[in-house]
Amino acid sequence: MTTPNISKTDIINAFNFRHATKEFDPTKTVSDEDINFILKTASLSPSSFGFEPWHFIVVQDKELRELLKPVAWGAPLKLDTASHFVLGLAMKAPMVKHDSDYIMHMMKDVKHLPEDVIEMYSKFYREFQERDFDLDSDKKLFDWASKQTYIALGNMMTAAALIGIDSCPIEGFHQAKAEALLKEKFGVDTDKYGLAYMTAFGYRKEDPAHEKSRRNFEDIITWK
Repeated sequence: MTTPNISKTDIINAFNFRHATKEFDPTKTVSDEDINFILKTASLSPSSFGFEPWHFIVVQDKELRELLKPVAWGAPLKLDTASHFVLGLAMKAPMVKHDSDYIMHMMKDVKHLPEDVIEMYSKFYREFQERDFDLDSDKKLFDWASKQTYIALGNMMTAAALIGIDSCPIEGFHQAKAEALLKEKFGVDTDKYGLAYMTAFGYRKEDPAHEKSRRNFEDIITWK
């Protein structure tokens, strides 16, 4: 593993380049190499306890994209023009609750923790859910898992910008209707997974009409 050596200027330039692209150039396609690079940054993203409570569906089928339009008011133009369209799913309570089979699988089969460490980790994770974060409902557990999934979203969009690819995060959808569609047409087990966001990737049709606007740096940072 080598130490990264990307210039700060290049990184800030990528952040300035990135914007929520409303319409993509439908004649331009992100290469397989580049989209896999972007998705790899999602898989390498950090998550609470390292439990990776996410799954990503890359929707390239035009008929499936059409089905998404009625349940995603913020997506139609992106669905028509984006090179790649990604659904970010977050795990629900049956997957992320402290005593779930998935959590045991992660500790035992993915992290390869010894039995004594699994016992200690399980106790710590249970106390975190029940005491520290008060994750006492299915909704709270899904929202907590969604927080982790958003870390992957940020990393994907930043990685895309660093190689000159545009993106747009989308929350403009009806969650219940979208999940019903995912269950019926996409084969998603919606008892285990919920839709956290959608994301489009491609190349902008035109530059944004206005420069990026942000609050003053001094207004958002406090040093103590």
